[in-house]
Amino acid sequence: MEATARAHTNIALIKYWGKRDEKLFLPMNSSLSITLDRFYTTTKVAFDSALKADVFFLNGKPAIDAETTKISRFMDKIRAFAGEKRYAYIESQNEVPIAAGLASSASGMAALAAAAVKALGIEVDGRTLSILARQGSGSACRSIYGGFVEWQKGEKADGSDSHAVPLLSEDDWDLSILSCLVESKQKKVSSREGMKRTVSTSPFYKAWLETVETDLAAAKSAIAARDFTMLGRVLEANALKMHATTISANPPFLYWQSATLDVMQEVALLRERGIEAYFTIDAGPNVKVLCERKDEETVYHALSAIPSVREVLVCHPGPGIQYGPF
Repeated sequence: MEATARAHTNIALIKYWGKRDEKLFLPMNSSLSITLDRFYTTTKVAFDSALKADVFFLNGKPAIDAETTKISRFMDKIRAFAGEKRYAYIESQNEVPIAAGLASSASGMAALAAAAVKALGIEVDGRTLSILARQGSGSACRSIYGGFVEWQKGEKADGSDSHAVPLLSEDDWDLSILSCLVESKQKKVSSREGMKRTVSTSPFYKAWLETVETDLAAAKSAIAARDFTMLGRVLEANALKMHATTISANPPFLYWQSATLDVMQEVALLRERGIEAYFTIDAGPNVKVLCERKDEETVYHALSAIPSVREVLVCHPGPGIQYGPF
């Protein structure tokens, strides 16, 4: 019994920042993302009664113990869901650049959940698969679907109402997403630690929660109307508010580096020239810039000319879960 699935990574336009349950990956607020076409994880799962433990290969090599343990813990949740006791061979190929600020855990856990369930011959709907993927990595629940996706935070303690829903398919609005890889050092505060610290210590966090639902509603309205200006303004403001919570935490921390500011300033200059582009930044120094497809080449050249930018990766809205063979 085996199956292969592919899931694409996503970037959050309305940020997921803070958990109400660490074990179940339940968020403090709802979020909204775009699934990307260029970066993905392909995973094959084969259950075998002869195995004494899960075997995990990543990019053609045996994974380190820590990675295998993480994967096996997630597989335990899938086995519990399916009433399955057998362990599995897992082969995962990651087509996501290292340190690009494009969370490979989202595509990785989404692909693993989809392949494992398929290998067991279980038919599930998108909602159920999204709930399963979320228990491996929060943002993985959004990678089940293509295009624009909302992760509804839910209210129930067991997480049964915390899952993603599709808003607009990848073919319905042709935008460009340019990921700027900047010259940077390894970040000192992980996103998981950053979330915990801001939730518990930032005086701005309450204001974040009070405004993020308004941001989400505005973003959904903009997407429905294909209003790029409205979407750009709200996603940029939302990112800045998220990072304000890190600056005000105790002790404070900042994911930006000097190169991050270089990109932000270039985006502002582009708008002064009449070229609409807007930035968003996750828990790291790299910057993602959104623009309309007609402006993609101009924005690409402007960002590539920044001395502190190592590479600009051009993406567009991508698909949800796909099943092999590939």
